Amino acid sequence: MTDQTIPAPLPWKASAAKTDIFSAIIKASKKFGSSKIAIMDGDGTEVDYKTILRGAFALGSALGKKFDKRETVGIMLPTSTGAVVAFCAVLASGRLPAMLNFTAGSANLKSAMKAGQITKIVTAHKFIELGALEPLVSELEPVAEFIYLEDVREELGLMDKVAGALGPMLPGLFHKKQSHTKPGVVLFTSGTEGEPKGVVLSHHNIVANIEQVRSHIGLDPKTDSVFNPLPTFHCFGLTVGALLPLVAGVRAVFHPSPLAPREIANRIEETGSTILLATDTFINQYARVGKPGQLDTIRLAVCGAERVRDETRAFVRKKFNIEILEGYGATEASPVVAANSMELNKPGTVGRLLSDMECELVPVEGIDEGGKLRIRGPNIMMGYMRSSAPGIIEPTDNGWHDTGDICVLDEDNCIRIMGRVKRFAKIGGEMVSLAVVENCASAIWPDEMHAAAAVPDPRKGEQVILLTTAKEADRSALLAWAQSHGVSELSVPRKVFHVDEIPVLGTGKVDYGGVGKKVKNLVEPI
Repeated sequence: MTDQTIPAPLPWKASAAKTDIFSAIIKASKKFGSSKIAIMDGDGTEVDYKTILRGAFALGSALGKKFDKRETVGIMLPTSTGAVVAFCAVLASGRLPAMLNFTAGSANLKSAMKAGQITKIVTAHKFIELGALEPLVSELEPVAEFIYLEDVREELGLMDKVAGALGPMLPGLFHKKQSHTKPGVVLFTSGTEGEPKGVVLSHHNIVANIEQVRSHIGLDPKTDSVFNPLPTFHCFGLTVGALLPLVAGVRAVFHPSPLAPREIANRIEETGSTILLATDTFINQYARVGKPGQLDTIRLAVCGAERVRDETRAFVRKKFNIEILEGYGATEASPVVAANSMELNKPGTVGRLLSDMECELVPVEGIDEGGKLRIRGPNIMMGYMRSSAPGIIEPTDNGWHDTGDICVLDEDNCIRIMGRVKRFAKIGGEMVSLAVVENCASAIWPDEMHAAAAVPDPRKGEQVILLTTAKEADRSALLAWAQSHGVSELSVPRKVFHVDEIPVLGTGKVDYGGVGKKVKNLVEPI
C-alpha cells in the first residue's frame, strides 16, 4: 500500500447535486482542465476530457437524428471510453440512456427492453465480434434496431463535426440542460427473483450519490486513480467506477471484464492505480494470482455486491497491506447506501449510512434480531418500470425503498447484514439464514466457493442444500465446526453437493437463480 497522505473527504453539499449528469462532467472538465487525462482504456489508450466531450457532442448530434423525442435508448457496451462517450452522447441528444446487461440472456433482455420501451440499441461492431455476441444480436434484432458506433462515426455530417468541435467550449449552444429531477438513466435488476425491473434514476439521484461518496471517502485528483473492471450495466460500475471519477477529476482505469485476474493484477501494477473497485470473489482472485508487490500501489479497495469474508480481508492485508472498505448498495439507491471508512472500518459491517440518508428496521416474523431495512434519501430512485406496464414509472412509497435485507444496527450505527428475507429458510418453525450456512463453509474451506439454497421438506417445511467447489466437503465437517463454534445445527445443510463451479452473474454476484435450478436438478432424482 502506498505511503501517500490520505486526502480528507469533502463535506457533503446537497446543492452540488442539483444539476444534470452531463453538465456535472462538463463542469469537471472546466475545473480540472480539458487536457487532463480522464480515462485509461483497456488497451492502454489515454483519453482526456476534451476528447470525451467532443465525441459526446458530435455523436449526440448524429444520434439525435435517429431517435424520437424523449426516447429511451439502450446502450450495450463493455466498460470502456466508448461506453462513457455513448452514455454522454445520448444525454447530450436529450434522450434517456438505459444500460443493458449483455450477459443476462435474450429472454431477460427482451423483458427489460419491453419494460423500458427500448427499440434502439447503441453498440459497436468490434465489441459484438470480440464478445462473440452475434447470436444474441440475431435474437434481439426482431425487436430492436442496432446502431453501431463505427457506422455513426463514418456518417458524421458537417454540423455533427461542428457540434463536436465547439460543444466543449460552448456547451450551452449544443446541450440543453436537463432538470435534475428528470430521469437520467435506467438500469435493470438481475432478474434472479423474477423478470428484470427497470430502475429509473434521476440526474439528482446519480449526482447526489457521487457527492455522498465523495463526502465519505477522500479522493485526490493529483495522485489517485480508480481501477474499475466492473460492468457499466451494473450501477456500482457506472456511478462509482465511471461517473464519480469523471466528476471528481480522478483518472479512471477501465478493464473490460473482471474475469481476468492475472491481466488485472498486471494492469494495476502498470497503471499505478490507487483505488480498486471489486467484490469479495474478484479481489480474492486478484490477490491470489498477484505477484509480491504487484498491488502495492492500491491504498484502498472498495468492495460491495457480496459479503467480504474475514479470510479474504486477512489474506489481502497480509500479502499486500491493502485495507478493504466494505460497502453496501442497491441499484435503487444509485447505488451506494452505506460504507466503512478509513476512520471507522468495522469488519462484519458495511459501515454507516451515507450523508442525508435515513433508515428504519421493520420487524419480520420469526427473526428475533434486527429487521427488514427500509431506506430514504436523495439517491433513492424515482421508481420501477415493469414489463407489465411498459414505460410507466411506478413511484416509491413516499421516497422509501424496501431493500428486502434483514439488518442490525450496532452501537456505532454501523449496519450488519444478516441476509435477504428471501434467503432465509424456515425449518421447523425457525428462520435459518442461508448466508450463515455459506459462512460456515467458507470458514472451513476459504479457498472455495459455496452457495446454499432451500428446497421444500414434507416434514420440516424446508431443508437447506449446499453447493460447493470443495471436493473434500461433507456434512460431518460442517456439523463438527458448527458444534465447536456455537452455531445452531439448523444451519448445517441437510445435503452437500460438490460442483465444478458456482453460477455467477456478470456483476460478480452469485447467481442464486442458477443455484436454485442446479439444486433442484440434483435433489429431484434422490
